[in-house]
Formats: sequence, structure tokens, C-alpha cells
Amino acid sequence: MRYLFLLFLIFSFSACAQFNKPKEVKYLENKALENATTKEEICPPETDSLLAEQKEQPQENLEEEVVANPEDKDANLLPQEEDVLAKEDTLNFELDLYETKELKLYFKYYTHSKRKIFVRWLERAQAYLPFIRKVFKEQGLPEDLIFLPFAESGFNPWAYSRAGAAGLWQFMPYTAKKYGLRVDWWIDERRDPYKSTYAAAEMLKELYAEFGDWYLALAAYNAGPGKIRQALKKSKEDNFFDLCSNKKNRRYLRLETRHYVPKFLAILKIVRHLEELGFEPLNWEETPTQAKLSIPPSTDLLAFAQALGWNWNRFREHNPFVRRMVSPPDGEITVYLPQEKVELARQFLEKEKKSYAGFIRYKVRSGDSLWTISRRYGVPIAVLKKINDLKNNLLHPNTLLIIPRGDRESEENVLASVRTSAQKRANYEVKAGDTLWSISRQFKVSVKTLKIANGLTSSRLSIGQKLYIPDLGGQQTRLAREEVKKFHQGQLVRYQVRRGDNLWTIAKRFGVSWKQIALWNNLSSDSILRPGDTLKIYVP
Repeated sequence: MRYLFLLFLIFSFSACAQFNKPKEVKYLENKALENATTKEEICPPETDSLLAEQKEQPQENLEEEVVANPEDKDANLLPQEEDVLAKEDTLNFELDLYETKELKLYFKYYTHSKRKIFVRWLERAQAYLPFIRKVFKEQGLPEDLIFLPFAESGFNPWAYSRAGAAGLWQFMPYTAKKYGLRVDWWIDERRDPYKSTYAAAEMLKELYAEFGDWYLALAAYNAGPGKIRQALKKSKEDNFFDLCSNKKNRRYLRLETRHYVPKFLAILKIVRHLEELGFEPLNWEETPTQAKLSIPPSTDLLAFAQALGWNWNRFREHNPFVRRMVSPPDGEITVYLPQEKVELARQFLEKEKKSYAGFIRYKVRSGDSLWTISRRYGVPIAVLKKINDLKNNLLHPNTLLIIPRGDRESEENVLASVRTSAQKRANYEVKAGDTLWSISRQFKVSVKTLKIANGLTSSRLSIGQKLYIPDLGGQQTRLAREEVKKFHQGQLVRYQVRRGDNLWTIAKRFGVSWKQIALWNNLSSDSILRPGDTLKIYVP
């Protein structure tokens, strides 16, 4: 209905498209740290068979259970659960388990109504906990903190928040860079479970050094140290629970932050008593060691994966931080492999012959410019110049460029393919006075179906234009839908617009183009974005 309403506005006012706020949905909650700032290809014929490998690594949906504010709807606790909740555990840092209403609610939430979700988190955590425990021990941090990713991401390295925080530890881009992680068009080390763990350890140490209290340090990890400093100053309190229990002080912290510490304490209570609560115990044996291998600049990573006997998705299971099928041209990166794959990897890297599976070879045509090629393939001009060793912006016809492939086809080229196919089977010619709405009523199909079947991104029609009118339930319509869906491949993030945002700054934050964001959300370049609006972004 929102889609049709938008069409109505367009026809009624003949103005530029306005962005209407979509229906509220639940997302992984904001990680608003202090000062946080907030394609790609036309496959040549020989690489058509690789399309299936270009899909974004399958991942768990962003679970609302990470950020839920549970209500007291669950059944009463069982006697053994009451016993666990009442136990005074020996904690690994000065953190008494304050008995709060919120702690009990989260305890019931994860042991009752969302028990299956918590079981999935435990299974997911198994791959990372031994490593995290080793790092935190080396860094002199309390062992209890190794369970913090349960509260942050459910131990999902692919998790994105609606504000753009990412990874197990939910770093914002600015904060990630502050702690030595690389976040750019090529790679996103927030999604590197190993490097991001060292960054999280460093950040937690700094927060504890500032506040001298783990409750406040944890609250600062969630809200940002500036928010906690300000709240303490205004409330004149000196500890987390007095800050949250006094109703007058609650306005200084968001509900998410006030509940963050009790939620984490409830998770600690559960993981310390898994067997008593009927969960499978954690296996603390070291997981198989991942070998680290240095990859030279501009390495064809798709060909590298194929040399290991893997497809692209399998490679990214081990290396979720990689965003492109080519390694960055400005330096080496480290990838992770099972030990048994190291020899194959070295043999590939020692080959002298240049491979191009991860590149597109493009011959410059008359009228081309770096800007048009950049727009067509979703690759920044600076990247095109760097990878092709171009000293200026001049291009000559017939010059051969190599363009790094991303994880999904350029939306413009997919739509062009759909339009070509629609023209071949066109069965209707647009007449004077026709609109998509009138045609949809005439043939009893939806406007959305007409646009999908014909690769249309706007509702404008011209007299004499050929259209394909599909049968609503027909196979051709389904095929058309699948074609258009290709440019949506990637990890869907629901981003909530903040004050000062525009399409360009949001695109830069997520490593996509502003035109992609506009297309995904039916926006124009001059559409108005308002704080609180929600945008769909498909992150590579």
C-alpha cells in the first residue's frame, strides 16, 4: 500500500519523489559510540556460471532478541531456575550480580520464550570463545567479558545494526578505525572476528581505566563514554545502578543502555549454569587452528578461492571481512584458512600468470569517462585509477581497464538485461493517456509487477513504448522477479537516518554508491531525508 500511495503522490503533484517513512520494524539496536561518524559488474560470457558464487555470504537475520526489552509474560521460573538465579556466583571481577527486575526478565526471556535462539547463539559462539578467552587472558581482562558478544550481536560476525555498527563486537566505523581496524570499500575488519577481538579488548581496558568500575565501563561500551560522563555529571551519581534506579536520572540514559548491563548479567548467570538450566555445556577445547596467510596487493581472490577448491561463499565463511573479489591494491591483507589448504594457497600465489576471475576486463569506448565507468560498475574513481595505474583522468578508446568485481551485479546492468528481455516479448504498446496505474487496472496486475517485469525504476511512460504484460502468476513474471532480485544480493541493513545525513555520506559509510541507495529506496538525488527515516541498504 505504501508503494501505491507513493505513486499516487507522484501523479497528483508531478513533483520530485518524496521519501515516506516506512513502517516500523525491529532491528539490531544502535551502537552509538561517542564521536561515531557515522556494481558492480556486467559478467562477460565466460563468467556467467559464477553468478551463483557472487551472492552475499548467507547469514542469520538480525535477531530482535539481541535488543529486545522483554515483558513479564513468560511462565514462572522452575524451582531449579530460581535456585540458579539466587546463587551468589564467584565472579571474575568485582561485579556482584545485582538483583534487578530487568535481570530477572532477561533471564526468563533467554531461558524460556527465546530458548531456541539462545541455543543457536551458544552454537555460534563455540567457534570463537576459546580464541577470545585466550586474548582476554593475555590482555589481563576479566574472563566474564568474553561473553559480551552475546549481548552485542548474538556472536554473529555478519551482524549490522541499523546505525551501521558491525561484527561480533558491534564497532562503528569511526571507533573501529580508532582501534586499528580497516573499514573501507575493500575490506571491513569489524567483521574479522580475530582482529576485532583485539580491538574490543583494547577499548574495554581504556573504558575501565577511565571509569574504574565495570558496570560503568560496560554502559560506556554501549552508549559511548561521553554519554556516561555527561550522565554522571548531571545526576551527581557515582555508580551505574543509582544512575538507573533513580527515576529523575533516567532521562540521562537511553532505555537500551539502562537495560544493557542487566541483560549482560543475566547472560552471565545463564552461561555459568548451562547444564543446570538444561543447556548443552560449552566445549572449551581449542577449535582447529586457522592458518594466517599474507595476500599481496591486487590478488584475484575469486581465482584464489577456486584454487583451494572453494566457491566464493566458502571463502567468505572463513574471511567475512572481505568485501571484494580482489584484494586491495595498496597493501597486503591477511586471510584465514584451514591448515590443510595452506600449501594449495602458496602454490597459487607463487604462479606468475595473472588471473582475472575476480576482475572485469573492460575496453574503453568513445564517450567513456572514469565517472561513467565508475557509476556503471559501482567502483570509486580512485579505485579505478589505483588498480589500473592511471596518472590522470584521461581515457582513450580501446584502452583495456580491469575492474574489480564485487559480490553482486550492477543494478543498472541487471535492469538493462530485464528491459531487453521484456522488449523481445512485448505485448502492449503505450498509448496517449496511459499510465502504469491505468494499465495495471486494465490487465489486472499490480504496478509493482509491471515495473519488475519491464525493468522500470520510475513510473514515467512514453507514447509508443513497448511493454511486456505478464500473467500475474506466470512463470515469466517469477523469472523477471528473480532477475531484478540479483541487484539486491547482499546483506540487508535497515539504516535509520540521523541528523546531518545525506545519501552521499550514508553511501560512503556502507561502501556503496548513493545511486544504489536511491534505487533500493525509490529516491531521487534531491529526495528529502529526515531523521528517523529508515533506508534499505544491501552491504557487500
